[in-house]
Amino acid sequence: MIIRFGKIGHLAIKTSLLGLAAFMLIQAGGGSVARASDFFTALQARLIKDGFDAESIQLLYGKPGVGFEIRGVGLFFRHSEARLNYGQFLQERRIQMAQQYIVEHSGALAVAEDRYGVRREIITAIMLVETQLGKLVGNQSVFNILSTMAALDDPAVRKAFWKELPQERRLSRKAFEKKADRKSRWAYNELKALLRYVDAENLDPVTIQGSYAGAMGYCQFMPSNALRLGVDGNGDDRVDLFDHTDAIASVANYLKHHGWKPGMTRQQQYQVILKYNYSKPYANTILDIAARLRDG
Repeated sequence: MIIRFGKIGHLAIKTSLLGLAAFMLIQAGGGSVARASDFFTALQARLIKDGFDAESIQLLYGKPGVGFEIRGVGLFFRHSEARLNYGQFLQERRIQMAQQYIVEHSGALAVAEDRYGVRREIITAIMLVETQLGKLVGNQSVFNILSTMAALDDPAVRKAFWKELPQERRLSRKAFEKKADRKSRWAYNELKALLRYVDAENLDPVTIQGSYAGAMGYCQFMPSNALRLGVDGNGDDRVDLFDHTDAIASVANYLKHHGWKPGMTRQQQYQVILKYNYSKPYANTILDIAARLRDG
């Protein structure tokens, strides 16, 4: 399989070897991103071996804005101190926001209901919790996050990354290694999905902003879900998760794919919503918001 990218720029990549001295460039400017060529050499070779076009990959990793992201990826390797307050989404002002969203996007929501059998209140509740109805989509480079995480498969990169992680709330070395093994495999598959998705939709992967976990769009899909379950809701022959109509249709399609059917009990709905985000408080909050919206 050969994949080329439509909007990748024209800077050639340097193939410098990774070393700790080069890695320290991350801190030189006070930021969290370093030159991609210092850290992604092995990752590029792996992508090319897996069928991606060599010239396109080299040009892509040489683009301005591409870099090794310690700050965002480092969050995966720190002990969590707090959990999200899901109760905030049941506050009256948030419910009113969701009610207004239903009015403003009534057409797209009605089509999604008819086509996928998912109530508009459920779709809206998910969009509210995920991104406050498209207002907070994340400010991390999805491409950088996934590339950095995937690059941890390289022992030299992983060793240097560990040394640069802030020690406060840092996992033990053993726990770090175990998680890095798992997350690097996961991120590599998501990175490949991202590259296929942007190729199909003629997008520049470097410009896509999302969460520190790599989720993107108003509905916060991971690239693999965008590729498999993203839907062109507005009929423009593109799947744009930063378009409300496409995001609404994609949420409904995702839920239907995972077993959503009209007439399900709350417990059955709960089980399907866990497929979207495996968090019991999350699933219950979605159902509670939907009930508030349905009851007016």
